[in-house]
Parts: sequence; C-alpha cells; structure tokens
Amino acid sequence: MSLEKVVSNKNNLQVLYEDNHIIVVNKRAGDIVQGDKTGDKPLSDIVKDYIKIKYNKPGNVYLGVVHRLDRPTTGIILFSKTSKALPRLNKLFAEKNARKTYWAIVKKAPEKPKSTLINWLKKNPKNNKSTAYSKLIEGSKKAILHYSILKTLDNYSLLEIELETGRHHQIRCQLAKIGSPIKGDLKYGFNRSNADASISLHARRLQFTHPVSKDHIDIIAPLPKDPIWSACEY
Repeated sequence: MSLEKVVSNKNNLQVLYEDNHIIVVNKRAGDIVQGDKTGDKPLSDIVKDYIKIKYNKPGNVYLGVVHRLDRPTTGIILFSKTSKALPRLNKLFAEKNARKTYWAIVKKAPEKPKSTLINWLKKNPKNNKSTAYSKLIEGSKKAILHYSILKTLDNYSLLEIELETGRHHQIRCQLAKIGSPIKGDLKYGFNRSNADASISLHARRLQFTHPVSKDHIDIIAPLPKDPIWSACEY
C-alpha cells in the first residue's frame, strides 16, 4: 500500500495517512513533536485537535507518540490513535522493523557517492549537541547510517540516508563529521541558517507493517515548499 495523498485542514496539518488505529502527518519545520520547556504547542496537541474536530469527540483524545524528529527537521511522523496499536508500534520501532528513509541537502558532497558511516556518538546535554568519534569512548554509542548521492545541483547535493541506529542528532552529526553538514544546520557547522530556521533534512519515506491489519504501509512525504527542495524532485 503506497501512499502519497495529502489532506490539509485549517491548522495547516498535512495528514498523509489515517485509519482507526494510526495517523501519519508531514511535520513542518519548527514544530515540536511533544511539549517541552518552551511551552510552544506541540504537534501531538495539533493532531489531537484535528481528531477531536473531525470526529466530534467529547472529552480527551487519545494519541500515542511513537517516534520524534528534531524541531528544525521536516517530514513523516507516525502517531497511534489507540492503546491497542501503541505497544505494537513501539515494539516495531524498537526492533528496527520500520524502514525510515531521509533526504538531506548538503553543500559539500561526500567524497564517495555511496557509503556507510560508522561512528561513536556522545551527547552533551548542556548544549544539546552530539559529537562523533572514530572509536569507542566512555559514554558514547555506536551509530551507523548508509547514504547515497541522489542528485547533484548547481551548488548543493541531495543525499538519501537510511539509519541502522537511532542516536541523538545522528544524521546531522555524522554528516558534519565527514565535512558535509546539512544546509542551514548552524549547530553542526553549516555557514548560514535557512530563512525559516529549518535545516534541510526531511524524513521522506516510512515503510512498516500495520500494527493491526498487518498490511504493508509505504508512505512518502511531500518535500517542503522551497526552490532548492523543488529542484530535488525527480
């Protein structure tokens, strides 16, 4: 089941897929998935509002957060609409049975058109940043990703990335380690920010087995409305 249909509503929420048990949305840059110390309204609450209004639900709306994306990142976020589906989805992600594909725009292309990056990442909670090391150090965790160059633009390159591990800021940190920081990512060494404070990292595709129906779900998130992202379409 391959899905690209987008449903928009007055909250500018892009719903990519929805059924009785799950809902998948296309996260905008700047949205936080869950509430944090900023006090900004999280995406989870926006989705609850959408469900409450659409189905005229009285009282509180149940919504389970399955995974997250960094605030400046865009793309696919999956939520559970039922308590039956949530533990099954959590198990599916924990056992790495969900296939996540990311697209990233970088200025300096990696030396190899296709490769696997293996590092050990250590998070510094004081500045909310991870550092990539070439060998194991105390407090670090192994990080593995696979990338390939999909398209070369005039000034940038489009990379496709698949993760084997899910570490803090993994894609951002590992690409910076090889000298290819993501466009707009000041925290990891890019020289200037994007106009909307985003970084050019997009959770493009998610493939998994539905937790209840057992159907194969394959979702593709439309790219952000931006001239450089538009140039990446093919």
